[in-house]
Amino acid sequence: MRLAQILAATLLTATSITTQAVTLIHNFSGYQTTDKTLLQFNAMAFDQGRVLETGPMAELDKKYPDAERLDAQGRTLLPGLIDAHGHMLGLGQLNGALDLRDQPLGAVLAAIKQRAEGLEPGQWLLGWGWNQVIWPGKQFPTRAQLDALEVDHPIWLRRVDGHAGWANSKALRLAGIDRHTQAPEGGEILRDSEGEPSGVLIDNAMGLLQRAIPPTTLTQEKKSLQNAFSTVLALGLTSVHDAGINEQTLKAYRELAQENAIPLRIYPMLSVDSHNYAQWLAAGPIGTPEARLYMRSIKLSADGALGSRGAALLEPYHDRPREKGLLLYPESKMLALLELATEHNFQVNVHAIGDRANHIVLNHLETLNKKESQKGHRHRVEHAQVIGVEDIPRFARLNLIASMQPTHATSDKNMAGDRLGEKRLIGAYAWQTLLEQGTPIAAGSDFPVEPANPLFGLHAAVTRRDRQGNPSAGWRTEEAMTLEQALRAFTLDAAYASHQEKVIGNLEAGKFADFILLDRDIFQIDPQEIWKAQVLETWVEGEQVYRKPL
Repeated sequence: MRLAQILAATLLTATSITTQAVTLIHNFSGYQTTDKTLLQFNAMAFDQGRVLETGPMAELDKKYPDAERLDAQGRTLLPGLIDAHGHMLGLGQLNGALDLRDQPLGAVLAAIKQRAEGLEPGQWLLGWGWNQVIWPGKQFPTRAQLDALEVDHPIWLRRVDGHAGWANSKALRLAGIDRHTQAPEGGEILRDSEGEPSGVLIDNAMGLLQRAIPPTTLTQEKKSLQNAFSTVLALGLTSVHDAGINEQTLKAYRELAQENAIPLRIYPMLSVDSHNYAQWLAAGPIGTPEARLYMRSIKLSADGALGSRGAALLEPYHDRPREKGLLLYPESKMLALLELATEHNFQVNVHAIGDRANHIVLNHLETLNKKESQKGHRHRVEHAQVIGVEDIPRFARLNLIASMQPTHATSDKNMAGDRLGEKRLIGAYAWQTLLEQGTPIAAGSDFPVEPANPLFGLHAAVTRRDRQGNPSAGWRTEEAMTLEQALRAFTLDAAYASHQEKVIGNLEAGKFADFILLDRDIFQIDPQEIWKAQVLETWVEGEQVYRKPL
């Protein structure tokens, strides 16, 4: 009798799955972008993880009389937001690293001292986020400042942009870095007046120290990625383009995918520095546009960042006339790595911040375009921050995507003028200029360099002001986006940038039911208030994966 009951229960469960009712969510203010316009709607029907249709409740109510009704209680519904440039492992690892973002120097040093008290003997003290630009004098820190803390641990602290690091003397000794150590091409070892390493390493020189740090394990990386999944879902992100992963992180993702443990969509870019880069390319793309894990692109960094003066400029830095920044690869090697990717039908996504780096990258992409039409690949320039005015039209001519991060402009607004001078800001953070010529912008945040919250990005894109409202009139507002443009950049155009616009990016019939509910209507409030909007629920394929605690 017991066996019969079990079989009957099993049959009932199977039947309920196959006959599950359509869900009709209603009573909300809904917005989505299409190829032509911004659409508004107040009801949506979905079933088996896919959208059936959106429209007015009066129509859908009649069309789906047996649907399970879900009252959204007047909230705002948007398609799931997409971050087209983030770093999931870095975000997940913040839980174990010392977070120094937005802290004055004194607070940074105090936090380091406090963290050291809880470490095991010999353990590395690792941190992230310092930024000398916000300190008095804006000078790079030194190992002497760390040594003065009398901490008996090797210390390594990455700058907020990830393109420089700060070490104490113990860490330098363990890495074998001294006055005789030569910086690799594309890197710089800052030195004191006596020629000794100052403690700050820039771009490729960071590798000299990082090789001395015990590597993370595959299990640790999987845990960090899962931490990041939870973080971004709570912020309304249903898809992330992971901007540069190595072989081990790719293995971590693949194991998580096999375990059905990826609760959103991940589009990773394989770093050209990965072990067995060529073999991974030869093996071909991983997954499909419908899969939670889909990889068909590579990431190459052409230069460094403005804050650490590693961005490659055509003319010297305004505030350091003898320096023009760094190219992280010889031009010929850069082109060879990109060619290898396209030969295996991979999209190339190239980090370029300075105008020289952008110019060189555009030259290389033009070379690829001459060999074979590259429109189908949808190649991307990541950041595209400072572009020579004469180079901007080349983005449209080459059918490129500009992958840009709106919060970078509001974070850099004070520093950028120092680095470039006012004249060279004309082609910097030029969102509207690119959009007007038809270049799609895939928006992101570059987290954890910036906060991962996409509402911060929507706010920055529209207002060109920081979250404190500065400057009151906005910074170079001629390049601001409309809210419709910004929403599209965080949804449909970001989906286009990952070859997924047929399955995500908006809530057209047949696409996945990836959506979020907000506590306020961002199209009806003061734009300066957009960043304050709270994500109340996040849904992926018609399943609620996050709900804000009451």
